[in-house]
Amino acid sequence: MSSTYEIDTNQLSEQIQHQGAWVQMVRDEMAEVIVGQLDLVDRLLVGLLTNGHVLLEGVPGLAKTLTVNALAGALHADFSRIQFTPDLLPADLIGTLIYNPQTSEFSPKLGPIFSNLILADEINRAPAKVQSALLEAMQERQVTIGDTTYRLPDPFLVLATQNPIDQEGTYQLPEAQLDRFLLKVVVTYPTPEEERAILDRMSTSSPKTRTRAIVEPKTVLQSRELVNYVYVDDGVKDYIVNLIHATRYPEIIDPALKPLIRAGSSPRGTINLTLAAKAAAFLAGRGYVVPQDIKNLARDVLRHRILLTYEAEAEEVTTEWIIERILEQTPVP
Repeated sequence: MSSTYEIDTNQLSEQIQHQGAWVQMVRDEMAEVIVGQLDLVDRLLVGLLTNGHVLLEGVPGLAKTLTVNALAGALHADFSRIQFTPDLLPADLIGTLIYNPQTSEFSPKLGPIFSNLILADEINRAPAKVQSALLEAMQERQVTIGDTTYRLPDPFLVLATQNPIDQEGTYQLPEAQLDRFLLKVVVTYPTPEEERAILDRMSTSSPKTRTRAIVEPKTVLQSRELVNYVYVDDGVKDYIVNLIHATRYPEIIDPALKPLIRAGSSPRGTINLTLAAKAAAFLAGRGYVVPQDIKNLARDVLRHRILLTYEAEAEEVTTEWIIERILEQTPVP
């Protein structure tokens, strides 16, 4: 016997599968350039569908920049790549006022941040002034030059990369800025099979590194509207809240975790985990969220929102280990 809920989600799933046909087209186009990294591609698509920024962390040479370039190339959208360096100034990012001696007036010269997709390469190499300028753009989706505030284009998405190994000449991102990222994705090494495919494809003097523009930004914005209607059951909502609550009061599920966590996730983590799960359901062609969507994305949403104590760092405990324990101990609906 079909309920109203089942009929609604079935209809929504059919609409999502029709409206989301571009997703597989983008995946296929990016696969022409990128070998493997399927989870990374999907995480970037989650950010695109939720209007959320994504931080990519991994050692050099894992195709982080190439993947972002491939996504930008597959969209009919403006793209800017900004190489962050210690001597970068806020004006290099957002723009500045230029004095015109002929008119004796100042006119704005907008910076590279006025694009749909921003690749902030090695973001942790920029000093605090640049970080604060980027913070306003990421959160408010606007920048202030002189006395005037300028709105950024829509869609606007910051895809940032950072190298976890180098410490010299880097500035640790403040917690307030890390919290603005929807996801922090750890990019791992390819499998031997994937690496062999990389060798066969890229060991030429002119490997393919560009994708064709196949999707209009308007299509992405329409899909975002559909993501908003993805159904989240009350039991799944309670599961999300329980997971976030456990990062703040871990003694509820395991007293051994209490001395390891200095601070847990803010309510922004609750909101972002829900949004990301809705986008994951959209990518899967479903009109409803299942608990596995939450499990799959919990690490990427929470790993930069849990602050460890000095005791945890001394014992070499990682946030990934803590998230695994929380996922294991929290009842699944």
